[in-house]
This record gives sequence, structure tokens and C-alpha cells, in this order.
Amino acid sequence: TAELGGNALALTPIEFAMLELFMRHQGQVFSRLQLLEAAHGFAFEGYERTIDAHIRNLRRKIEQDTHAPKFIQTVYGIGYRFGGTGGGHGDD
Repeated sequence: TAELGGNALALTPIEFAMLELFMRHQGQVFSRLQLLEAAHGFAFEGYERTIDAHIRNLRRKIEQDTHAPKFIQTVYGIGYRFGGTGGGHGDD
């Protein structure tokens, strides 16, 4: 299970798998393909952009401001990372 501020988060299995990966490797940047593989167990290049939708949904559940995410940050041209100093970029 995952909680935020003492409240249980209603995460899909894919969201949970991505959040777990991010939490275990804070600060590490993951490409969309790496996130797909971690969440699904396989990755197909044509489905890379589906990760963006999952990230957007996950941000809505854990971020106070999805346009200035503190937790899940976009690393332009590469993918996403968890943590850091804040000031990440919004949804792309």
C-alpha cells in the first residue's frame, strides 16, 4: 500500500509499480521505456507515450501542484525522476 499524509492512495497496479521504482531509486532518471518495462514487465517502443498518461495520473494523486511537481520531475529529452530539489517541470 501507499500513503500520503496518513491517507491511503488509490493507485492502479501500474502507478504503484512506477511509484515503488521511483521510491527505491530516488534521484535516478528513468526513460519511458524503462518505466514501461518496470510497470508492465515488457516494453514496446510504440507505447512509450502511455507512460506520460500514467505519470500525469500519479502526479494528480501525490502532488500539491501538478504544474510544479515536487516529487515526480520531468527530465526533458530523457524521462522522469523522483525527488531532487523541487522545481521540476510540469506535464509534457
